[in-house]
Amino acid sequence: MKARVTANAAYAVADIDKRLYGSFLEHLGRAVYTGIYEPGHPQADAEGMRKDVIELVRALDTPICRYPGGNFVSAYNWEDGIGPKENRPRRLDLAWRTAEPNLVGIHEFADWAEKAGTEMMLAVNLGSRGLDEARAFVEYVNHPGGSYWSDLRAKNGRAQPWNCRLWCLGNEMDGPWQVGHKSASEYGHLANETAKALRGLDPTVELVVCGSSHSNMPTYPQWEATVLEATYEQVDYISLHMYFENYEKNTAEYLALPAKLDRYIGTVAGIIDYVKAKTRSKRDVKISFDEWNVWYHQRKQDAERMRGWDWPEAPRLLEDIYNFEDVLQVGCILNTFIRRSDVVRIACIAQLVNVIAPIMTDPGGSSWRQTIYWPFMLASRHGRGTALQLAVEVPTYDAAAADKVPWLDIAGVHDSSAGTLTFFAINRHGSETIEAEIALERFAAKSIEHTIIRHDDLEACNTKDAPDNVSPVKGNGAALSSKGMTLNLPPHSYSMVRVTL
Repeated sequence: MKARVTANAAYAVADIDKRLYGSFLEHLGRAVYTGIYEPGHPQADAEGMRKDVIELVRALDTPICRYPGGNFVSAYNWEDGIGPKENRPRRLDLAWRTAEPNLVGIHEFADWAEKAGTEMMLAVNLGSRGLDEARAFVEYVNHPGGSYWSDLRAKNGRAQPWNCRLWCLGNEMDGPWQVGHKSASEYGHLANETAKALRGLDPTVELVVCGSSHSNMPTYPQWEATVLEATYEQVDYISLHMYFENYEKNTAEYLALPAKLDRYIGTVAGIIDYVKAKTRSKRDVKISFDEWNVWYHQRKQDAERMRGWDWPEAPRLLEDIYNFEDVLQVGCILNTFIRRSDVVRIACIAQLVNVIAPIMTDPGGSSWRQTIYWPFMLASRHGRGTALQLAVEVPTYDAAAADKVPWLDIAGVHDSSAGTLTFFAINRHGSETIEAEIALERFAAKSIEHTIIRHDDLEACNTKDAPDNVSPVKGNGAALSSKGMTLNLPPHSYSMVRVTL
């Protein structure tokens, strides 16, 4: 199969916000307890944080981490996680039907984030609580001192504020499953009033308002229009979520789902423009895609298990074991975000450790990288700079999610400071090699390097006993040519090609 791609230095989408490669940790399953936090583990530091996990997170170079939820936040009292641990209450979490010991709260998470080289993205509870509790949380975290909550923070061991810039105004408030679920008008009013109060307390914060939990919601896309009309002058981002499934075991249909993601982003971008025009605003609101990942391997089984258990603490829950096929999907999702980086400024893979996550741990034992760790790491580390508007000519196929899905999914990033041009390319076809000619216009290429992830078995996984079963290797399918470069992409493969300029 032949493909032609043109990359021209003059045709750019946007400068990529590094927070496009954000992450997420929720008090859910073993994400926190025996995930990042496990006192007594051979790799635990003095605060009980697993150093082996910190090293794996640092290698991902994820700039932000969203916390503490997720569904968990909608019935969470943030005050339960401060003060002496022996005095913290044990609570019942309604979202996941588990017991929460509150051994990790804002102090512990903030310390972990600093060690892991990431910044906090915090969520306030607008489900069971409201404006006053949100205001108190921001004051506790960001105010320098001389007030009740900031002085309590100092008493609890942190004199200087953390100055968290990014705050989520609740989570998935359109979802009937959410504690404190509200209609769009109810939520829009509460979010706007909360945003005004938080800006009055700290005008430097960036605020994320809840959009639709997914594009199949019955209230989508009217939810976005109603909420944005109520909040447009006070918020900076609207949150979108999407998870990707392959219950039918149809790879071509599965890998077409990013076309639905692209349409979702485009629709909400249009609503943002509509509300901006309707409100006669000069402000720009962007998208925070702060939950995304593959989620189906354990989803149905765990939904059934949850109904029968009796409030366990940190149970194994939503621990999807990812395969090579999921590498291709995650690569396509990340490429979609890169190509839409003019409007998608923040994105968070959900989640980071154990729970639908790129990193897995054994209690008391080892940690390892799941298959999807690799495309995320490659994009995060090398997908910084300016996203290019590529012209792509390649055969297509029709799928349930969309017609004319290209067999080649490709994104390009120019990093002028590093002097590099990076392409991320996925061959969706299961039996044909794609022979791509990539014209480089207004780029002077000096050298080229090819990294590939490929496995003959789409179901191949990484395990603690075979942690590198699916991992990147040096490829030999890329070469410079008189017009730019040629790239041979084997069937069902993920490639990263880096050109030195």
